[in-house]
Amino acid sequence: MKAVAVTLSIACPEGTVQGGGDQDRALGVLAAFRRELYRCFSKRPDGLAELADAVLCKPDRVHMLAELSLVPECRRGHGAVYDAVNSGRVQIGRLRRSLAALPFPAWADGRIRLAADVSNWLRPDAQTSPDRLFCHTYARGKGNAQMIPGWPYSVVAALEPGRTSWTLPLDAVRLGRADDATEVTAAQLRQVAERIIAAGHWRDGDPDILVVFDAGYDLTRLAWLLRDLPVEVLGRLRSDRVMYFPAPPRQPGTSGRPIRHGAAFKLADPKTWPAPAAATVTETARYGTARTAAWGRLHQQLAARAGWEGFDGELPIVEGTLIRLQVQHLPGDRSPDPLWLWSSRAGTSADQVDRAWQAFLRRFDIEHTFRFLKQVLGWTRPKLRDPAAADRWTWIVIACYAQLWLARGLAEDLRLPWQRPCPPGRLTPARVRSGFRNIRQALPSLASAPKPGRPGPGRPPGSKNRRPATRHDVGKTVKRDEPKKKSRRQKD
Repeated sequence: MKAVAVTLSIACPEGTVQGGGDQDRALGVLAAFRRELYRCFSKRPDGLAELADAVLCKPDRVHMLAELSLVPECRRGHGAVYDAVNSGRVQIGRLRRSLAALPFPAWADGRIRLAADVSNWLRPDAQTSPDRLFCHTYARGKGNAQMIPGWPYSVVAALEPGRTSWTLPLDAVRLGRADDATEVTAAQLRQVAERIIAAGHWRDGDPDILVVFDAGYDLTRLAWLLRDLPVEVLGRLRSDRVMYFPAPPRQPGTSGRPIRHGAAFKLADPKTWPAPAAATVTETARYGTARTAAWGRLHQQLAARAGWEGFDGELPIVEGTLIRLQVQHLPGDRSPDPLWLWSSRAGTSADQVDRAWQAFLRRFDIEHTFRFLKQVLGWTRPKLRDPAAADRWTWIVIACYAQLWLARGLAEDLRLPWQRPCPPGRLTPARVRSGFRNIRQALPSLASAPKPGRPGPGRPPGSKNRRPATRHDVGKTVKRDEPKKKSRRQKD
């Protein structure tokens, strides 16, 4: 890990972001990452390397794998392209360490900010693809959510300061049918934090790594599972949640079981809100006046179910800071509802409260990354049957995005006539990709020339398929030795 970190950071000062620095150093970091990426391809390396270059150099969006064989940077046919994705091999652990060794975005306070979210690869008509789950997707119109079969991926990315559409994806894990989403996310964040520390981005005495979540995550359980790491959990709560203050001191001579929870704090009932411990007012250019109110030492009352079922001992009390954020307006002059945020380790000072809600707003940058990966780089476009091939293609797309992230200071603004010019250092991922073909000419070529071959005969026309593919069910259909709840007839 140290060798990888030295190789990738030797040409770039620590703590800087690519975009406007020494171009020779930026080119050296990009070339070192490409060499390390080629070493991560342990099977079909030439086909996988040329496939990644084809994704980066294709003039328009990626719609299918076969059309990538028509890009000049890919010297192999469409059969070799599919063979590389289906039969190749990527050392994912080594690629993860390479991504963690890249120069991280620099924040003024020196704190690393990460965002974790789930993005779905929808496969509703792939009945022969295993391990599909019902993925929650939004449809047109308010409240028109749908559950569509697909492969959900949990992605962790590093955030950047300021208004930007750039993030740095560090890890991606496909959720399985028997996986607990909270446990998988906690294990994923633990490994990411360990790789960040091993790469030298975090040292003793540095601020805790801030991880931002949207609604739907069990923040209390995540904070408990990551309590031994220098990680601060920050996320959004539903507006109907109920939190509790610490229990009052036990009076002498009181009998009975000690009280574990104090007064209730109902987010939907302002009558239960005491005076805030801190309040701030900030003028923003995008949202108008932003007002916050914070209350310290609030926790959630846990129950012995879901992830806490079978917990050894008494359920813990995980205290944190509750923040209410109210902005004046949203883009489009929409009237916003207040946001409720909960932080596991943030204090109630004005600076800490402002840091928390501003970091949460930066979380939405990962949505731009998901949209770019899917609509431009074609992450979810291939019709792959094997989930392992889907994982392989996912990491190829992430590696392509990392190369664009490193090439920001090298790309020129090759815009179309109807596009507005971008100021220096503000190129979007799509603008950098449009000029990556020129950057690639200055990089060393890694893949060897393809060997002449002859396509296979395939199945004879008119013959029947004597080995039909197996159909797989959708959802978390994990077989249990005993039913989770006994029926009334079994109890009798």
